Amino acid sequence: MKLSQFNFKLPPELVAKYPSDIRDESKLMVVNRAKGTIEHRIFKDVIEYFDDGDAFILNNTKVFPARLYGQKEKTGARIEVFLLRELNENMKLWDVLVDPARKIRVGNKLYFNDSDGAEILVAEVVDNTTSRGRTIRFLYDGSDAEFKAHLNRLGHTPLPKYIDRTVEPLDKERYQTVYAKEIGAVAAPTAGLHMSLEVMKRLELKGIEFTELTLHIGLGTFRNIEVEDLSKHKMDAEYFKIAQPVCDIINKRIDNHRRICAVGTTSMRSIESAVSARGYLKPAEGWTNKFIYPPYDFKIANSMITNFHLPKSSLIIMICAFGGYDLIMEAYRQAVEREYRFFTYGDAMLIL
Repeated sequence: MKLSQFNFKLPPELVAKYPSDIRDESKLMVVNRAKGTIEHRIFKDVIEYFDDGDAFILNNTKVFPARLYGQKEKTGARIEVFLLRELNENMKLWDVLVDPARKIRVGNKLYFNDSDGAEILVAEVVDNTTSRGRTIRFLYDGSDAEFKAHLNRLGHTPLPKYIDRTVEPLDKERYQTVYAKEIGAVAAPTAGLHMSLEVMKRLELKGIEFTELTLHIGLGTFRNIEVEDLSKHKMDAEYFKIAQPVCDIINKRIDNHRRICAVGTTSMRSIESAVSARGYLKPAEGWTNKFIYPPYDFKIANSMITNFHLPKSSLIIMICAFGGYDLIMEAYRQAVEREYRFFTYGDAMLIL
């Protein structure tokens, strides 16, 4: 299939800039592949589609405040520094994006001050990685715990650029799942933002088991695809980890032909990166750059929860691979017609 087949007209006003008032009361579209049907519900109704013995797979990554604002030495120019990943904990070496990039060269120092203007951290640019990318080294002699505390104090919730508004206190809570544990993501696993503690408890009382894996989401997930031939697109690698107890729970459900629901495209990519030769989930830890596009034979999950994605994104392409191209494109047509909210803070889709 070609990239142009995943284009559709998305009115800009449908791209959500704020979360729903209540987590579990966003809209929920239910797409049934076997029946070819599309229902329109609210998210807390997800409970009705699962029974005793089913399982959910959650991505427990936790977003850290990755966006910093510093000043360039001598000129005092304001520079945005977006922390991508830590390369070396002892050396406090980080891959980052800088904006505006043209002002930042190897050897430059950047100063990060608190709201009172007191200098907190200093970093030196040690390498150019891409046009916007740099490697920086923080010049800090204190403990790692103190250093991370400073980053948390100085950093801002890394809302996607399309949300062109000031970060608000509500974002600190709502741009995070209620089950987030493992710090390392620069973007939230958005399908999980709809899950409330109440919905999770009601699912547990019904006999559904929750399992957790970790995939630290980077910006590559959202990078534009610039090739028409999908087989030529290369995803950025992201760290993931799946432990043995998770595999035991999920493989038992496979044997018992139970419903297994991957919450989010990141959970789906993780489990599809750890499939044994016999078609079971296996423990894994490392980096995955798996790009799923039609046709694709999914091995582990037989249902999934996801948000509504942008045209021609790797995310809608994966959803079409799972739900079937014609049915999903019809679902998206209805979503636009019924004014569902799209992208990070948007509404949810359950595919059965």
